[in-house]
Amino acid sequence: MTETVPTGSPISQPSGGRVELAPEAFPAESPFANEDLRPVPVSERKWTTYNFAALWISMAHCIPSWTLASGLVALGMDWKQAVFTIALANIIVLLPMLATGHAGPKYGIPFPVLARASFGLRGANIPALIRAAVACGWFGIQTWIGGSGIFALGSKLTGGHWENAGEIAGNPWPLWLCFLLFWALQIAIIYRGMDFLRHFENWAAPFVIAGALVLLIWIAVKADGFGALLDQPSKLGWGADFWPVFFPSLMGMIGFWATLSLNIPDFTRFGASQKAQTWGQALGLPTTMTLFAVLAVLVTSGSEAIYGEAIWDPVALAAKTDNAFGLLFALVIVLVATVSVNIAANVVSPAYDLSNLAPKFINFRTGALITGVVGILIFPWKLISTPEFYIFTWLGVVGGLLGTVAGILIADYWIVRRTVLHLVDLYTPGGRYWYTNGWNWRAIVAFVVGGLLAVGGSYSAVGADGKKTGPFPTDGLIPFLKPLADYGWAVGLSASLLLYIALMLPKGREQEGIAA
Repeated sequence: MTETVPTGSPISQPSGGRVELAPEAFPAESPFANEDLRPVPVSERKWTTYNFAALWISMAHCIPSWTLASGLVALGMDWKQAVFTIALANIIVLLPMLATGHAGPKYGIPFPVLARASFGLRGANIPALIRAAVACGWFGIQTWIGGSGIFALGSKLTGGHWENAGEIAGNPWPLWLCFLLFWALQIAIIYRGMDFLRHFENWAAPFVIAGALVLLIWIAVKADGFGALLDQPSKLGWGADFWPVFFPSLMGMIGFWATLSLNIPDFTRFGASQKAQTWGQALGLPTTMTLFAVLAVLVTSGSEAIYGEAIWDPVALAAKTDNAFGLLFALVIVLVATVSVNIAANVVSPAYDLSNLAPKFINFRTGALITGVVGILIFPWKLISTPEFYIFTWLGVVGGLLGTVAGILIADYWIVRRTVLHLVDLYTPGGRYWYTNGWNWRAIVAFVVGGLLAVGGSYSAVGADGKKTGPFPTDGLIPFLKPLADYGWAVGLSASLLLYIALMLPKGREQEGIAA
């Protein structure tokens, strides 16, 4: 196995088991170190249970979270099945979230530095860049949704003039302007730093909750209650037709937050204690996502009773009012909700990940700017074109790959190393995490095998019109792996975890990596 007591590093362990690296011990001259990747001093680890709960509440209360239930209902589920799927997925994804988050309050290190323990100082760029690429995609999606929301409400305020404006690349030019302005707003906020983000999330969380409740009260008054949608039976039932849709949908819902299950140390490194991050996440994530799904169902039910159709998009629903104040209020809610989730979930991580790629040339702010640019270049409007593409292709494949990385991180940190890390070696070439020229081939093998099993069988279903609903072959990329595709996240996590343990433990090295 490995030692259970760190040696060779000037450290101290204040109360609560939090490890701190002495200032003079940090190898600032190392090519793998900069101030953004440096362990956070214990005195600066201030995030409380409320801070973490507020982070999750503000991230969960966003337009894509609201429309998750709509995507599942569009696939044939009733509201109870949709809410059950979302609730179960978030309970499941909470477990690896807490497991990887443990290293944050204890050592004060971000996700890419934690990944160095298993992948090697250079090899850690593989999971870091995968996480960064996914975050760039999510950043683009959220920014497009937020910009579209501003456009829809602004068009209502201008009497529809925006919708009739000249088009660029198939969309009215004001839509592109809203998209770009919203992009610039987010980049400006993240440039203020992590402490500003903490304060922003603290007040954004209750503000967005209040806005959602106002929308619920408004629709309840107009609809004289709820019922139409709640009485709609499932098109799938609970039998043979339900499970083929349920399992890939469950993996897709897990994939929604599988990104954060990797890079949650980017936030927990500022945690005041393990209790703060554990309770904050447990109270903030599964409860909020479930309640938000119920809220979305209730409001949509009311919209069907009033307008004769189920309006799942809260922006489109808010646009139904002719009250200027109501529209402006909805516009502010959309702005705050989307900014809070996008910056926290999709800018912080790639900023650290890209900084890890070239610490001496890319700092946190530069990484954030690169994220913003890539988020535009991936054409996010294409990724959310249909529920099938959004849930099965984007979320499913992303979840499978990220689950594979999570399995390696959890196996290394909890089973191989028993939560013991040597901070100086995480930044030093030639140390215990250098392996072979900075690469741990065992982690690479576990990632390739786990990833292949998780997403190798990815396939596209055939729609009612006989056409494929996604980019993959109908019989799967690798046909004999197709049966595993519906369970991508679980397959990737379990396969990589077990294989990594099998490859690492037999050596029984006292100083892992040095003799690799």
